[in-house]
Amino acid sequence: MRVASLRPVPDAPALVLDPRDADRTRTLIVSDVHLGLGGRPDRPDGPPEASAGGMARELVRLAREVRAATILVAGDVKHPIVGTPPPLRPVVFDFFARLLSEELAVELVLGNHDVGLVPHLPREVTVYSAGGVVRDGVGIFHGHRWPSNAVLRAPSLVAGHLHPGYRLAATPDDPEGKRRCWVRVELPPPHRAPCRRRRHAPLTARQIVVLPAFNPIAGTEALNRSRPARGRSFLFGRFLARGAARAYLLDGTDLGPLPTAYLPGPPRRGAAKATRGT
Repeated sequence: MRVASLRPVPDAPALVLDPRDADRTRTLIVSDVHLGLGGRPDRPDGPPEASAGGMARELVRLAREVRAATILVAGDVKHPIVGTPPPLRPVVFDFFARLLSEELAVELVLGNHDVGLVPHLPREVTVYSAGGVVRDGVGIFHGHRWPSNAVLRAPSLVAGHLHPGYRLAATPDDPEGKRRCWVRVELPPPHRAPCRRRRHAPLTARQIVVLPAFNPIAGTEALNRSRPARGRSFLFGRFLARGAARAYLLDGTDLGPLPTAYLPGPPRRGAAKATRGT
């Protein structure tokens, strides 16, 4: 299977999937858009710095910059977890209509915040289940549910959900000192497991990239300061703790390896089932 290259867009929480084939097009991948975060009845699309219109314009700009023909959202399109409130429905529709009007193909993988989303999307949007999708040898899923066997067999993986960040020195512009970051994990070669019936395919990927949240006001987990609240996700124990994990700021600054103290080991066999639905 030919694997596409993955490269972050400088100074942006977006990833380019480049098939490097002249007859195929590039895909821009983002995650955790959280439409409606910070919204209120008189402004359901959120505050100016994270408005649906502003984020749609930014996605169009980034797609044009990297010459991508497709935008793929890896989960958590909207912020309300259960259902889509009536004031948010036109916001969601208009967000995707803006992308489609620019002659961009639009696809999305469902995240844990996307319950009740699909009826309010333009029909041209392609929707994949939470199990994810494989594109040019790259398995893309949100991260709140165990990925499909096809995704698990992909040579490279991309996920969201964790909202990774680092806490640095506070500044007047950023009093909390939290900065969004990428996480890239180099996974060891798969070991030969005993032949037995499995519910899920073995993990054979050699790398996984965890996307920062696209929404600029979405909360971030300070991976270098405290055990992440989203540590209940299987991504930590089953993926990040399994290989060499490093963090990078959006401008490419290498923050070094993630502290192993904040990466719990794989859960016990009896606990594994419970982690997959969180």
